[in-house]
Amino acid sequence: MTTDQIFGRRFLLPAILGLGLTFDATAYELTSGPDGYLNLDINGAAGIFHSDKRYNMDGATSANDVSWREAYLEYGISFGYSSQIGRWEGALSALSSGTWGDGDAAGFSNGSERETDLEQAWLRWNSAELFSALGPDGLVLSAGRQDIILGDGFILGTDMVSMGQGLGDEFDRGGAYYLGGRTAFDRTAVISLGGTQGWRGDLMWLESDNHFQADMELAVANLEHVGDKATFGLSAIKGLDVDQRYAEMLGLEERDDLKIYSVRGQGNAGVEQLFLSAEYAHQRLSSGNENAWYLEGGWTFTEQSWQPALTYRYSQFSSGYDPLFYGFTRGFGTWYQGELAANYGGPFSSNAKVHHLGLLLSPREDLTLGLAAFDFTTRDATDGDMSGQELDIYAEWAMSDHISLIPLVGLFSPDKSAAEGGTQLGGRGDNLYAQLLMFVSF
Repeated sequence: MTTDQIFGRRFLLPAILGLGLTFDATAYELTSGPDGYLNLDINGAAGIFHSDKRYNMDGATSANDVSWREAYLEYGISFGYSSQIGRWEGALSALSSGTWGDGDAAGFSNGSERETDLEQAWLRWNSAELFSALGPDGLVLSAGRQDIILGDGFILGTDMVSMGQGLGDEFDRGGAYYLGGRTAFDRTAVISLGGTQGWRGDLMWLESDNHFQADMELAVANLEHVGDKATFGLSAIKGLDVDQRYAEMLGLEERDDLKIYSVRGQGNAGVEQLFLSAEYAHQRLSSGNENAWYLEGGWTFTEQSWQPALTYRYSQFSSGYDPLFYGFTRGFGTWYQGELAANYGGPFSSNAKVHHLGLLLSPREDLTLGLAAFDFTTRDATDGDMSGQELDIYAEWAMSDHISLIPLVGLFSPDKSAAEGGTQLGGRGDNLYAQLLMFVSF
């Protein structure tokens, strides 16, 4: 499969984004008082990766194993100030990232990537108690370069794609492809009404400066009801513009007139051990209509040792569905389904049916053990078959208030090799994959 063929297959593109992991960051207090604070914020991540197999996303033909390293460090300041006319908050940060070694298993990076650039630069005003009819913080205005997540991140979960040199200089964002530390939309304006409980809504204007997303500009309207037992939401998204140079290279020309309507729900229906989640997205494109949806249910055995949490999810994506800016929200498998499949080999969040079974165990307060199993079926195999199965086993260990470690081992079994219409080079044998991630915050 050549690079041109990949660019022409829209279902591959936004999904091959790499996985971004975030933890609640601490901060170093520079100064504080009864009306405000100024903090120094430092957080970062580093990873060591090895894959026995490669994938021909960049047109590569070598079937040798691959090892590489990634890291990023974000550093900046944040502040808050309370006045008689509401509360002000803001942040300013830069991010340095890089990839070393062979580059990732799909060839999106080659190990030479290094970049330092602006990351967060935003200002937010909260109404506090000014408008009693709207409740606390019933009106919030924000603008600048910031993270934006809609609902569960199924459609919109930050702008985290971080390509390297593998697809050319124009798409290089400094590597760290898997870690995906660059998450902020370049320009945003958001109005939020109604606080955090009951009926609330948002109006958003977002613009990406990510060439791999064709520098998309979009408008979002969101209405939701937040309750103790469940949250229900309705959203509408309208594509406003794209950079035609990159859109034509990536097969994303229809994004400038894309319309998406979604309905979603998530909660426990008043049962502590239960977890339910679902979303349906309908896309209107000039070439026709597409859709994606999922149903998920889980149960935590709170009375058992290690409190096992078992989850099953079925998701389905039509053959021309554009997954846009979906992100990493609730943990492994949302919404990067399979560490190898979602990042390197496919299938990605389009033209697929996916069964997912997850198990979490908590032997200690600072340690979680996880298992995630996936079965992928390509719906329309005309342009390639990315069907297969994956099993991932991992641990999340909070070593201290500032350092977390996540080792993971994955096994991916594609139904087809690259020579047979899939993506895995060197045959369709099982691919053993391993990674060790470290996250730090100060």
